[in-house]
Amino acid sequence: MCGRYTLSTPGEVISELFDVQPPEGLSPRYNIAPTQETAVVRVEDPAAGRTCEMLRWGLVPFWADDPSIGNRMINARSETASSKPAFRASFKKRRCLVLADGFYEWKKGGSVKVPYWIHLPEAKPFAFAGLWSRWDKDEGAEPLDTFTILTTSAHPKIAELHDRMPVILRRDLYDVWLDPTVDDKDELDGLLTNESGQYLEFHAVSRNVNPPANDSPENIQPVE
Repeated sequence: MCGRYTLSTPGEVISELFDVQPPEGLSPRYNIAPTQETAVVRVEDPAAGRTCEMLRWGLVPFWADDPSIGNRMINARSETASSKPAFRASFKKRRCLVLADGFYEWKKGGSVKVPYWIHLPEAKPFAFAGLWSRWDKDEGAEPLDTFTILTTSAHPKIAELHDRMPVILRRDLYDVWLDPTVDDKDELDGLLTNESGQYLEFHAVSRNVNPPANDSPENIQPVE
């Protein structure tokens, strides 16, 4: 499960690590929530290479009658995404990198759930494996591009927080994952592991992160 995450990495760092031009409107975010727009890297045309754009979180399948279905499509299980009707077309041709530098998970502590911020050492940026889709059934309106984050079983290092975690791709796998000409299911499935979980760190943070409207650096500060 991944229901909130962060991306506060400066644009110049994103440009260097992901070989893209950061999109206009990119600003530090400490509480990215479903239905909001955030930075995603994709390859629509292999000849043109990677682009980084702002897409809405919550995948709307191209065949959907109502875009509100995306509110329920923020995550896709990596084990079944290639066969599920909502995701299989995107899994085959429209894969993306969802840029982040941390994500939140909630652990039950007594009578309340305690939020934790999970990140790499020094809060280095990384990429979730994602899928994107384009919905254009609203005549006269701009096409709606949306995405979902793939999840897998949690690495033992963070399993105490939740039994699922987002798939974090290694940098050397970015090109294969983004390439729309790669369509071998077994090859793609083999990229979707929890091995990056071994490098993650986490600490408890304030419950102020619970409302999505609270989007400030204080969200990721450690608390007792």
